[in-house]
Amino acid sequence: MRTPNTNSDDSRLSFWLRVREFAVPPAMIETATARRSVGDWAGACAAAGFDTDIDMRSPAREHGREVADQVRADLRHLAPDLLRWHLPRIAPDGLLRPGLTITLARYGPLDTRRPCGGRNSVHLVVRTPPAWADSGQRIGLALWDGTGSGAGVHPHPRPNRRFRLDLHRHLWDAGKAGDLRIRSGAAQSTDPGGVDPGLRAIVPDGCAVDRLVAEARVLLRAEGRETGQLRVRFGARQEVVAELAADGEEPPALRIAQSYPRGGISALPVLPYAATWLPPDLELIRAGAIAAEGLHPLVASALVPGCSPARPSRTTGPLDRAHLVVCRGEQHRIGLVDGALTALDHDPAEIRREELLVALTGTPLPCLQAIDRAHRHPDCLAGVRERLYHGDIAGALAVVEGLLGPGAVLRDGPLRDELESSAQQRITYGLFRAGLAGTGPTRMQPTRRRDHRAHPRNSCSR
Repeated sequence: MRTPNTNSDDSRLSFWLRVREFAVPPAMIETATARRSVGDWAGACAAAGFDTDIDMRSPAREHGREVADQVRADLRHLAPDLLRWHLPRIAPDGLLRPGLTITLARYGPLDTRRPCGGRNSVHLVVRTPPAWADSGQRIGLALWDGTGSGAGVHPHPRPNRRFRLDLHRHLWDAGKAGDLRIRSGAAQSTDPGGVDPGLRAIVPDGCAVDRLVAEARVLLRAEGRETGQLRVRFGARQEVVAELAADGEEPPALRIAQSYPRGGISALPVLPYAATWLPPDLELIRAGAIAAEGLHPLVASALVPGCSPARPSRTTGPLDRAHLVVCRGEQHRIGLVDGALTALDHDPAEIRREELLVALTGTPLPCLQAIDRAHRHPDCLAGVRERLYHGDIAGALAVVEGLLGPGAVLRDGPLRDELESSAQQRITYGLFRAGLAGTGPTRMQPTRRRDHRAHPRNSCSR
């Protein structure tokens, strides 16, 4: 999904290029796909960084066999790596939007008068942790039945009406992934003449304006209506109440509502986020910024017909190639020997003398300086940091081992700080999952001075 928090087209494209490079690693896609293809939905979720909180015995016991069968069928079709690919993200790092509960499917009797379907309906949901507890971009998979049970200390356990995917199964259901071509507007199935010019004038760039009519019909039909009013949000501060006309009425089909019930706007259905913005992959392809090989295979097959790409795995193993360093007017080599980065053109006795000199505050050889810099602040630090932020811990460690060797002992510096911070954050996430971390850090209130006058009139009279 597109994020509106980037400014220009160039920055938006570069933002999504970084996300597509690091957020869903090729190894995760390959493993999750292999496990899903043999019917192991739990293994696929584990490979994609999902924490499953579903006991398959409870749906049948609490909601009936029919609901349990529907849940089990949806879990077999769930492609967690595809869902991670499409979940909403925030700038500047492209991390998952924190603190969300997103509905994937709804089961049982739905009360259209209630925003989330009523207490008798069951939702298959995914949850992202709050920002303070996030570690490795883990995602929770659970069932929500209208109560707060099973949500732990999540700040927003109820499904978010704007971020819902039960109307966009192609974003997580492997069997429906081909619908992305139509739902994204890549195919010629849009309705460019159905939007009122006044509404079209306020639509920002990047909005799927030609899909608004069709998506509004999908939303209202899910609410049990063919026509009516709905809310359309284009960002945090831009929202409009629109009205969908009945079939056969004079165009435009979707127009700005002239009147609406006062105090009843919050009860109107909200057009989902996924229906409002163009998918970033479509923008990247149209701009020539990415090839089909750089996309998720299911996304590439939908947006580029006839393409069946296999994303190549990045080479993160040990590097046999030695690095060249200018040392004492000559080109020397540093490389891996016995699992550690070593100066290849200096004998061990000379290296021990130089290390003793360094311990006595002397200046080391350029070869040793390059090795020390690789341990503390290597050139690959930005890539390691990105992988850690997005949860690709195995990829980050592979990059470090490929540079320093599996037997290296990290020295104090930014690289070690990043790895230690990632490990500490995993502990925080574990405490959050166990309900032992409380509600997270709170903002400290400034201490009020004793002579502070709260009333503005008293303050002005002084």
